[in-house]
Amino acid sequence: MSLVRKVAADFDWPAWMAGRSVLDFPESWIDSTGEAAIRVEEFQDHDELIVRAEAPGVNPEDDIEVTVTEGMLRIMVQRKKESKHEGARHYRSEFQYGSFVRTLALPAGATDKDVKARYTDGVLEVRIPMNGKQAESKKVTVTRH
Repeated sequence: MSLVRKVAADFDWPAWMAGRSVLDFPESWIDSTGEAAIRVEEFQDHDELIVRAEAPGVNPEDDIEVTVTEGMLRIMVQRKKESKHEGARHYRSEFQYGSFVRTLALPAGATDKDVKARYTDGVLEVRIPMNGKQAESKKVTVTRH
């Protein structure tokens, strides 16, 4: 028996699930569209909601799209595969390429006015003011910092 099967067999699933909803599984694994999701940190600092998202190896001006719509923050990152290994005798890549999406519900009072997004060292940071009513859809420009 493999170690993975042994650990899975020994794990006490009923005790682990006691008091939990099936809906409590981490949404960071897969988003509702089935695409790989972006891992985030989210916290409120004074009167701003700050969302930090992992997005290494991309050009923020071309590969990141941030949208605030009807109380939802949507972050989409496109990571393109650039093959520069022609003629290599051996090539291995564990990088993930393609489209990555994360949609987060914004708390009451979050507004689309003056939303700011910046990209530094592979991390996207979105700052959302917490001082107004939820508003219309708005695309946010991402700048390299």
